[in-house]
Amino acid sequence: MNTEVRSSWDKVEFYTSYFLMFVLASVIGTRLSFASVWQLPPIDLVFNIVALILVIVSFWIARHRRSWRLWIIAFATATQLIPMVIRYPATLFPLLGGLIPVIIMVWALIALSRKGSNGPRVRGS
Repeated sequence: MNTEVRSSWDKVEFYTSYFLMFVLASVIGTRLSFASVWQLPPIDLVFNIVALILVIVSFWIARHRRSWRLWIIAFATATQLIPMVIRYPATLFPLLGGLIPVIIMVWALIALSRKGSNGPRVRGS
């Protein structure tokens, strides 16, 4: 029973992290494509290029390592959010408000990972 739940969580985490890496790659790529129109500060440009390379390469190098995928996702997310919050501190409030759906999503993913193929586990049955 434990291996069934474990493999269920592995699938949920695997597909979720790959979808998130795809979204991050598209966001960073879009931001870099507009770098010629709206000039990025040099440090942002360097971090964005490194983050984009890491995210693209992580589809290959991190396919069997969950910790690498999570670290790359965290780094790529930080390269997008931290400079924005430092330059415009008022953007911190909408970001904190955005945590509510993220918490709900994490809760739902955990609930889905615990649900077996026979439905939810019920004690005493």
